Amino acid sequence: MRLSELARQIQNFKKDDIDKLLNLVYSSELIILLGNGGSNSICSHLAQDYTKMLGRRSISFSDPSRLTCYINDFGAGKAYRQFVKDFADKNSLVILISSSGNSQNIINCAEYCSKNHLNFITLSGFNKNNKLRTKYKNLSLLDIWVESEDYGVVECAHQAFLHTIIGEY
Repeated sequence: MRLSELARQIQNFKKDDIDKLLNLVYSSELIILLGNGGSNSICSHLAQDYTKMLGRRSISFSDPSRLTCYINDFGAGKAYRQFVKDFADKNSLVILISSSGNSQNIINCAEYCSKNHLNFITLSGFNKNNKLRTKYKNLSLLDIWVESEDYGVVECAHQAFLHTIIGEY
């Protein structure tokens, strides 16, 4: 990961997007954060911080027992969608993270949120025309895209963006 590339991506954050994230988080009764691999770790970290530091009810889908149960019962591509179905309602905010923007389970969640009128935002990277952005950019309440094909840069930028509302704000 190139530090200069990460710094450039962070400098590209728009204040309007940060303000929108802050408003969405504070106007939601429950924040659900979903991602795979490193993005799942980001979700777990931010769910803790949003609860502890912002006083917002927040959860991630990272408990190994529940995760493997849902994958076994619903399949890897539909496990996250089922988690959203089980926990989200019209007062929830679902934060969907896919570094590549092509993770089928995250795309399935965006589809479920869209069809069921649930509030959701998307964070992705790599190709500007990835599947998540192509299908859901205009349906999500906020679309954050990181212009990089380096997993480290994309993941760190996503975490930095989601963390901007903690502290000064």
